[in-house]
Amino acid sequence: MSTEKNPLLTPRRAVGAGLAAAAVVVALPSFGGGGAAPAKPHDEPQDRRSTARGSRLPVAYVPHGGGPWPFVEMGMPKAEVDALAGYLRSVRGLPQAPPKALLVVSAHWEQAVPTVMTSASPPLLYDYYGFPPASYEITWPAPGHPAVAARVRELLGAAGFTTAADETRGFDHGTFVPFKLAYPDADVPTVQLSLKAGLDPAEHLAMGRALAPLRDEGVFILGSGMSFHNMRGFGGGRAGEMSAPFDAWLRETATLDPAARDQGLARWAQAPGARLAHPREEHLLPLMVVAGAAGNDRGTMAHAGKMMGANISAYHFG
Repeated sequence: MSTEKNPLLTPRRAVGAGLAAAAVVVALPSFGGGGAAPAKPHDEPQDRRSTARGSRLPVAYVPHGGGPWPFVEMGMPKAEVDALAGYLRSVRGLPQAPPKALLVVSAHWEQAVPTVMTSASPPLLYDYYGFPPASYEITWPAPGHPAVAARVRELLGAAGFTTAADETRGFDHGTFVPFKLAYPDADVPTVQLSLKAGLDPAEHLAMGRALAPLRDEGVFILGSGMSFHNMRGFGGGRAGEMSAPFDAWLRETATLDPAARDQGLARWAQAPGARLAHPREEHLLPLMVVAGAAGNDRGTMAHAGKMMGANISAYHFG
């Protein structure tokens, strides 16, 4: 369904339709395969020597909102939009120096085994529908980083994970929407990593632990999801009530000492209101990867806001 074919679609209906949609994949032709490979040193093997402790990059779990919300009018409360957009713009300032690359774990990509995008010039995937035409004209031509993609596979393989590569897939809206705000010039190479089918929280914590060395190699690890993701709850008048118990638990658990944090996150489904907040947990699992990569760094709640009435939060480590 598209607003071009249904001019009577209201902003609220467009939000609901788009957020509930199965992914519809459309490549952005101008950035697709056949584009020029990025200049050196992006194709060169990266220096794997650990940097000084003070240069270790933080890791972050961010809420990416719904559909193309910051770039088109969707009938959402302006205060909610402004607050989340402002937070996401601030994410660029987390590393003390510009990172070599971003590694993004998006809730919108699941594969049988952890899979990395390896294109030097990834396209965009407009994996939403029912939104205004401008939603399908958004651009974010960040280059890929094949060497970092290879290093991701090397680290995961050393930890016992079977992995795969995808040289044709592009950035889904879990990547290009929030990080177009943080990096509007698309000036940092970006690699996207999938979730692993089965959505086992312990496996995703282990994936993060395996990837932790990237923090000393100039790679900014980011989990992109939503701390509340019940499609029937958004905008229905009960979103705040439905989201509050789990949001409170998550705020407490994500900021515990690392051992207790990881134990709690592995048992997230036992938390108050867990399945009200996440009938299906794909939007929470990027937090597990981030927490695993955090190692002994304690978390802080970096953003507490609303999305169509629901409580949402973001967490930083390191």
